[in-house]
Amino acid sequence: MLQFPDFEEKQILIIESFDTKNISFQNENLIIKEWNTIKNKVSLYKIFAIFLIWETTITSVLIRKFLDFWITLVLMKQNLLPYLVVWNETQWNFVLRKKQYEKTEEEMLKIAKNIVLLKVNNSLNLLKNIRNKEWFIKRDIEKIKEIIKKIPNSKDYQELLWYEGNIAKLYFSNYFWPVWWQRREPRTKRDIQNLLLDIWYTYLFHFIEALVRLYWFDAFYWVYHRTWYQRKSLALDLMEPFRFIIDKALLKAYNLWQVNNKDFKFTNWAYVLPWENSRKYSSIFFKEIMAYKKEMFYFVKDYYKFFMKWRNEFPEIKF
Repeated sequence: MLQFPDFEEKQILIIESFDTKNISFQNENLIIKEWNTIKNKVSLYKIFAIFLIWETTITSVLIRKFLDFWITLVLMKQNLLPYLVVWNETQWNFVLRKKQYEKTEEEMLKIAKNIVLLKVNNSLNLLKNIRNKEWFIKRDIEKIKEIIKKIPNSKDYQELLWYEGNIAKLYFSNYFWPVWWQRREPRTKRDIQNLLLDIWYTYLFHFIEALVRLYWFDAFYWVYHRTWYQRKSLALDLMEPFRFIIDKALLKAYNLWQVNNKDFKFTNWAYVLPWENSRKYSSIFFKEIMAYKKEMFYFVKDYYKFFMKWRNEFPEIKF
């Protein structure tokens, strides 16, 4: 089992292969070449995940090396949508997976409540930390507090979803109101804010997925998000408490004037981020996620211990 001192040394690489690039390995190092010139060299021991955007040349030997070193490889299209994740699935924790499949819906609902409580409390803390709050923010903070009190008594998933949805509406409208917020619409790309949230949530999802796979969980089997075709429901579940990282990063980027509307294009009634501008926004995200990688590592590790009943308390997130 990977321990934090080892994980702390790990890196996330984002390789944008829009120029001619070739990826290979030499003496346990990842070599990135551009026009036959070495542009980067990283030890395979130091890599946790690689996000590879667009097309490049990878040998089968290199893929085998990734599997040997437990490196997650996320292949992404030019528009930053992932289309394949390469990961070592040869060793399964059958005891763990048996526990996953044997959990009753009542037991899973209890876990789901804890996950939602972590998420909404982190969202609430972001609102509380706003300086010079407008009167309507103070009002909605009190509304959110009242809804949070009801979550532990949710009778079923529909009721839990209803509480979470109502909190989300209040949270998004208040937290992002300084950046011309309209509403949260996943995957519609109706504005730049929603587009960036979609992209960064995707990065966060795959980082959490890589942590989940360290313990051989079945990432497709649900606790809160229902099992659906090709949906890695557990990764979505454990990502929920950390969505605030992305929200915080987006507002911070606007406050620092890092988001430039000229970087984006509007086509077919949707905003897109051209590949030549993607590096800027990817670097903003990865700087934020690496600042919280310790908390995410320990949360997933403690969740594993809780699930295996090696600890009684549901893991907390302390910052």
